[in-house]
Amino acid sequence: MYDSIILRTTARLALPLLLLLALFMLVRGHNLPGGGFIGGLLAAAGMILQIVAFGPERAYALLPIDYLKLAAFGVVFAAFWGLLGLFAGQPYMDAFWIPDPIPGIGKIGTPVLFDVGVFLTVIGVTVQLALVLAEEPLLYPLASRRRTDEHVAPDA
Repeated sequence: MYDSIILRTTARLALPLLLLLALFMLVRGHNLPGGGFIGGLLAAAGMILQIVAFGPERAYALLPIDYLKLAAFGVVFAAFWGLLGLFAGQPYMDAFWIPDPIPGIGKIGTPVLFDVGVFLTVIGVTVQLALVLAEEPLLYPLASRRRTDEHVAPDA
């Protein structure tokens, strides 16, 4: 955590913008470049910026969940939408689409829902990794580490 008014102000302003960009990349990703992975990285970047500016407590306050459980839910969610093809007698990950497009979003189908699972998984894993790295000094403080002072023989 850095004690910088500029960093904290920028982090506060950047979070909603990064989350909106993440949602945009998620929704547009099934037709154009983007998708769940890039959207998840952008959302995680917003959370990591909060961790750097305010500390790990901020990430828990913004989204008070277990990030590893979010990642696990994302994997199960994505796998479920991929399995629908098998249940219908088609290949795994076969796409099913609603017939009419939603204005402003486009056609929604199983690839989009698979991307949502990837989105949640990437957020969960990336933010949890950042939290572990940010909390490392709290978990293993340098003051509690033993120092072995080796006896050095005086010059002869």
